[in-house]
Amino acid sequence: MKNNTPAIIRWTARIMSIAFAAFISIFALDVFNESSNFWDTALGLLIHLIPTFLIILVLIISWRKEWIGGIVYILLGIAYIIFAWGKFGWSAYALIAGPLFVLGVLFFISWMQRTEPK
Repeated sequence: MKNNTPAIIRWTARIMSIAFAAFISIFALDVFNESSNFWDTALGLLIHLIPTFLIILVLIISWRKEWIGGIVYILLGIAYIIFAWGKFGWSAYALIAGPLFVLGVLFFISWMQRTEPK
């Protein structure tokens, strides 16, 4: 019987990255609560979606080079904790940085499974 664990980990990392980008995008919707003109709202939405674009960019790069995704996702998790320290409760750090750390580990595991000698 064939071992499907490497494929499961590889696709879990990719699907979880897409789901995390969609989750982060939800936070950009608060720009519509403000009463602004069209261009201010569009600019605010673009600025609020920068983290989503960053997650998607990392996913595109790490689709083939998993080690890059492993490093960058972990660094993004650390950066979030550093820049947001003291502004939120511990649950916000777990909700945002936690999945980033998990993604980093999944991409590292996927990379190690692809590069291990046969």
